[in-house]
Amino acid sequence: MGAFSKIIALGAFSTLAAAWLPKTNKEITASDGTNLFTTSNGKIRGVNLGSQFVFEPWIGESAWSDMGCGGQASEFDCVSSLGQDAANSAFQKHWGSWITQDDITEMVSYGLNTIRVPVGYWLREDLVYADSEHFPQGGLDYVKKLCGWASDAGMYIIMDLHGAPGAQIAENAFTGQMAPEAGFYVDYQYERALKFLEWMTGLIHTVNEFRNVGMLEVVNEPVRDNDKATSMRQNYYPKAFERIRANETSAGIDKNDYLHIQMMDELWGSGDPNQYLDDLYYAAYDDHRYLKWDTSVNVSRDSYINESCNDNRDSNTPTIVGEWSLSVPDDVQSTSDWDPSSNTDFYTKWFAAQVHSYEKQQGWVFWTWKAQLNDYRWSYQDAVKSGVIPKDLNLLESVC
Repeated sequence: MGAFSKIIALGAFSTLAAAWLPKTNKEITASDGTNLFTTSNGKIRGVNLGSQFVFEPWIGESAWSDMGCGGQASEFDCVSSLGQDAANSAFQKHWGSWITQDDITEMVSYGLNTIRVPVGYWLREDLVYADSEHFPQGGLDYVKKLCGWASDAGMYIIMDLHGAPGAQIAENAFTGQMAPEAGFYVDYQYERALKFLEWMTGLIHTVNEFRNVGMLEVVNEPVRDNDKATSMRQNYYPKAFERIRANETSAGIDKNDYLHIQMMDELWGSGDPNQYLDDLYYAAYDDHRYLKWDTSVNVSRDSYINESCNDNRDSNTPTIVGEWSLSVPDDVQSTSDWDPSSNTDFYTKWFAAQVHSYEKQQGWVFWTWKAQLNDYRWSYQDAVKSGVIPKDLNLLESVC
């Protein structure tokens, strides 16, 4: 069955590359018939499930410590330290408690209609080199359960290959390991990732819980434009399209039910993702926008509001701003001028300004749903509770 075939009404689309809209082209409804995209005019309004299936210790130090991983830099390091059986038990307890069905219900009550689910290639356990790679096992059942809750609630789901074989960037826990160098950009690692994509495509089209997964991101935040990025665009991207589409064709999937294949957009800096692609049918693009790390923007409240109000993210179509936050540069984030508790008016306006620009595109997915930072600038859940984000997103202040 197609990703939405049990709950969709198909609509006409204008051009192949820009055909995708959950409301316009594929009607997604909750089990009670509710269409979450009606109130957003078809725009993605979502949250990332950070540290659910790819744990980044900075997001949840307390949970990380409770798992027995305190002092370890990544999932790979924690599993190596605990041993496979103890790690499996610890991670399965985490997977069952970090994001629950109550969280999905809370997201929907806030007007959110989408989740982005970061996963690692090790979710397909036979891809892991047992003699040299160490990752938790048993995650698939938890991914399935979570996607089932979201599908029942009528949410759209983006499945994101967040941690690629060999690590797509060096020394970053979001790859699942603190690799000394980015080892992803060689043929045998591409092949492991391609096998993951084929496998995930098959699951999405056959497992009921995955019925609202409409988009598969082929790699999160690869290296920026250099020889490795060129290799990825020239070798990995075309093969990803070829292998995903071959899987769908062989399974008899109607083209209207094909997955959208997502790549980082050109603004990310890895070059033009379309350069070596012959067929852009249901291609989609991911833009990550953190002013925190944009040194070209003056660090002031007025500057951030102005930049966000006038931010043109129109590089590829359709683009989703798949990661962004309210965090500011490290050297000022703890100062009184930027203190979240005493500057809620600014952060409220800045959130609205970013939404204003990102909804000129296909929409947005905030990083992240929850965190243990005592800082709502990285936690959508905490920002709502702090009054910075309204429970009704259509009541956002007009600041631009």
